[in-house]
Amino acid sequence: MTEQHRERFTRPWAILALAALLAGGSGCSAYRAGPDGETLDPLEPINRPIYGFNDWLDRWLLRPVAKGYDTVAPKAVKFAVTNFFNNWATPIYVVNHILQGSIGAAARQTGRFAINTTLGLGGIIDAAQDANLPREETGFGTTLGKWGAGDGPYLVLPIFGPSNPRDAVGRFADRAIDPLLNYKNASVRDKLRILRIIDLRRQFLGADKAIREAADPYIFVREAYLQRRTFQITGEKETDDLADFEAEFEQMLEEEGTGAGGGT
Repeated sequence: MTEQHRERFTRPWAILALAALLAGGSGCSAYRAGPDGETLDPLEPINRPIYGFNDWLDRWLLRPVAKGYDTVAPKAVKFAVTNFFNNWATPIYVVNHILQGSIGAAARQTGRFAINTTLGLGGIIDAAQDANLPREETGFGTTLGKWGAGDGPYLVLPIFGPSNPRDAVGRFADRAIDPLLNYKNASVRDKLRILRIIDLRRQFLGADKAIREAADPYIFVREAYLQRRTFQITGEKETDDLADFEAEFEQMLEEEGTGAGGGT
């Protein structure tokens, strides 16, 4: 057995082993354990320097490139690119909906993928939207949460940003079944990865001002992430300024997408 084949054979088992360890822990949230409900952030001394590095990389590379792309590319092209990447992430959603026991959602996402891949020309057109099959995004981090895995402390990953131990494992698992990341042609695969990063960063340009004007951007991003993840796992969302900001920002993205007739 070659080293490459050995890695492909053992990687899924390593993921399942990590999942079992997480699922064996407390299913309750680990970050809101303070006496007044404040967020406990035991890894903050480590997280802040990583956040600072990510912010530096974003300011000097990712954001300028994303802004340039947003300025130069026609709206139709931007929506086609976003739709394409959304479509090819759908197999990840299908697998995780099955693991979560949401067979109906898995069937809908399978139909969505089939329609967009064929009638939607590989996914550049969101043809499934007209068939009342909206995108139902999920991932292995959410799957672990629904299985009862605790999230653990807030964790900032280099380059990838806000996370926690459970979602870090989930990200690794999702990458293992991501069609684009497993495409055989390395040259095409690398170009697609770069374009996907640029497109994803472009979608969040609208949040830059709110983060930049926050009293403490690190805390602002942390609280927004934790609330969003709590809502995705439990369906419960806190009502505060951050929740209002998230709702307004998501509405802005939705209006931008429908304005071009493409949808995201």
